[in-house]
Amino acid sequence: MSDRSNPVLARTPPQILGPFYPIAREPELGGDLTCHAGGKAAGTVLYLSGRVTTVAGEPVCGAQIEIWQANASGRYDHPGDENPAPLDPHFAGYGLLRTDADGRYAIKTIRPVAYPVAPGVIRPAHIHFMVTSRMERLVTQMYFAGDAYNDSDPFLASARRRDALIVTPVPAGTGSDPDAEMAEFDIVIGA
Repeated sequence: MSDRSNPVLARTPPQILGPFYPIAREPELGGDLTCHAGGKAAGTVLYLSGRVTTVAGEPVCGAQIEIWQANASGRYDHPGDENPAPLDPHFAGYGLLRTDADGRYAIKTIRPVAYPVAPGVIRPAHIHFMVTSRMERLVTQMYFAGDAYNDSDPFLASARRRDALIVTPVPAGTGSDPDAEMAEFDIVIGA
């Protein structure tokens, strides 16, 4: 039981690992998925950040975060992805980072797009997260407000608090990436 001075936060809802967990590529460790193999990735740059906290609101320092996603054409760099969309050799698509002392993380990526998974079935744009702390592992996905496929996605629909998985990017206002967006995605785990 909690009181007002010690609130209990709701856990971030889990999601499926997905069929395209990276198996053929090493994760990018530098926090920038947009510059790979000597070039710049296609698509809208997304500065993604947030905090990992416990249900008591305490920061989770040193949590490992794996992030993977489709590119700006809707294709994963995965041997099982049969989407005919092109691969982007300059997009890493898979990153590994750790939270700082305040539970914060930040990564530069691109905004993914929706993609087909079967005839007539399209997944909304999303980014996969696997957060591992000393005591827990959470697999979840982050979605984008306004995506036309959010309402028909069975995985997002199955989330008890789907609003906790949806972000609304805003213009980043950076000089080097004038069309870039930024979004915050906070994650709450048990410990």
